[in-house]
Amino acid sequence: MSVFTGSCVALVTPFTDEGVNFESLANLIEFQIREGTDAILVCGTTGEPSTMTRDEKYSVIGFTVEKVAKRVPVIAGTGGYNTATVIEDSKEAERLGADALLIVTPYYNKTTQKGLIQHYAAIADAVHIPIIIYNVPGRTGLNVAPSTLKELSKIDNIVGIKEASGNIAQVTEMARLCGDKIDIYSGDDNIVVPILALGGKGVISVVANIAPRDTHEMVVKFLNGDIEGSRKLQFKLNPLIEALFLEVNPIPVKTALNLMGMNAGKLRMPLTDMSEQNLEILKKRMLEYGLKIQQ
Repeated sequence: MSVFTGSCVALVTPFTDEGVNFESLANLIEFQIREGTDAILVCGTTGEPSTMTRDEKYSVIGFTVEKVAKRVPVIAGTGGYNTATVIEDSKEAERLGADALLIVTPYYNKTTQKGLIQHYAAIADAVHIPIIIYNVPGRTGLNVAPSTLKELSKIDNIVGIKEASGNIAQVTEMARLCGDKIDIYSGDDNIVVPILALGGKGVISVVANIAPRDTHEMVVKFLNGDIEGSRKLQFKLNPLIEALFLEVNPIPVKTALNLMGMNAGKLRMPLTDMSEQNLEILKKRMLEYGLKIQQ
């Protein structure tokens, strides 16, 4: 059973100087559901969990579950480099009502492929809800090998992978080895259609924060057989996506939401405001796409 099919937004976390802005978070959630987003991820990379306290993360997960009220699945990001801490956070996310977990590979201390298998197996044994592995070697310095994913696919509640290696050959091998035992989701907004062509189920998306309808439609069109329509949306989205990665995520997408009047709030250090040069490029791409800038 898939956690979701389509587009899952990797939602930003709106902050004030005092903490999380739950009023803005509620508005962002409603905007996403209204625009057709198929699932909502909180406390993923785009949500800046590395700068959040444990209480803030738990509060955001619990609030989102309550606000969404089962209209779409809620996925909680609970990954980290300490297996015991990941287990504790994952159990709490399950208790709070999350429908699934997104768990990034250990970073900084990293591990071996054998260690990856043991890490995920221990987490899966501690919870009952589905787990989606997050492979993003550009951030973690650690790659999930296709053969490792095949081993992990034998664990009942490990059901998917967010694949953000950017390596289509690797995704192809994962699909070949794992078949229908693992749902593959694109973790790179600019190659959603190629991954769908390999049997992918959708995308866990940054651009969906500001263009949720088109991101959803890109996947739906492909899965319904409108390959040309899906490809056109990928081509339409890609210049905007490029602008969202001029600086490290989520700096540009949070800036874009604020430009749209969505009150995404401040970035937390060590993330800082965009350079003027990149900000002008972002504004230009947003206007070319058809997004309205209010400030």
